[in-house]
Amino acid sequence: MKKIFKLIVYIIIISIIVTGCTSKKENSDSIKFKEEYESINNEKNKKTGKKNRAVTISKDNPFIYSSAEEVLEKINKKESFIIYFGFKDCPWCRSIIEELVRASKDKKVEKIYYVDVTGIRDEKELDEDGNVVTTSEGTEAYKSLIEKMSNVLEDYTLKKDDEKIETGEKRIYAPNVVAISKGKAIQLETGISEKLEDPYGELTKEIKNYSYNKFKCLIECLEEESTTCQKDMC
Repeated sequence: MKKIFKLIVYIIIISIIVTGCTSKKENSDSIKFKEEYESINNEKNKKTGKKNRAVTISKDNPFIYSSAEEVLEKINKKESFIIYFGFKDCPWCRSIIEELVRASKDKKVEKIYYVDVTGIRDEKELDEDGNVVTTSEGTEAYKSLIEKMSNVLEDYTLKKDDEKIETGEKRIYAPNVVAISKGKAIQLETGISEKLEDPYGELTKEIKNYSYNKFKCLIECLEEESTTCQKDMC
C-alpha cells in the first residue's frame, strides 16, 4: 500500500514539474516574441529602406515558437491549432500583428504557433528570357507543409512589370495565419485589407477592424472543429 501511495505522489510531482516547465516556456516565448518584434520599432528596414512600423505587443500574447518540422508532426497527429507564418521585419506582418493578438485574446486563444519563414522557403525569380528559375531551395519540411496545406495556400506568382507570372506552385507567404482542424488546413487569413495599399501606410480604424474580424472569424471556424470550412469564408 505504501508503495502505491509513493507511486501516486511521484506521478503527481512529475506532473506538476512538467506543467510548470511548459508554462514557463510558453511565458518565455511570449516575452521573446514581444521583445523580438518591438526591438526593431522605427528602425530602417534593411530590404526596403523605410522605417519599420512601431508595434506594441502584449507580454501575455499567445505565440509559441515552433518550426516547420514541429508543425508537420502536429498535423500528422491530427491535432487542431493555429499557426502564424511570418518574420519580424516583414512590413505586412507588422501591419496586422497587433490585431491578431487582440482577436486571440478576445477569443481566449492560449496558443498560436509561430514559424519564422526566414530561410526555409524556396525562392524563385525570372531570368532574362522570362523563365522561372529557382535561386534557393526550400527545406524538406517546408515542402511537406506546402503539400499538407495546399488546399488553402495561394499560388506562387512573380511579377514582370505589371504582369503576374505563375510558377505552377503554392507558397506560404508572410503573413499567413492558418487554422488546422484535426490535421487538416481549413482556413487561411492574411488580415491585410485591400485599403492598405502600402504596408507602411496609416492603419485606420477601418483597416484595423478588418484585420481583427478576419482573425476572429478564423478562430471561430476552428472552434467549430470543422474540417469543411470554405476557403475565404470570412
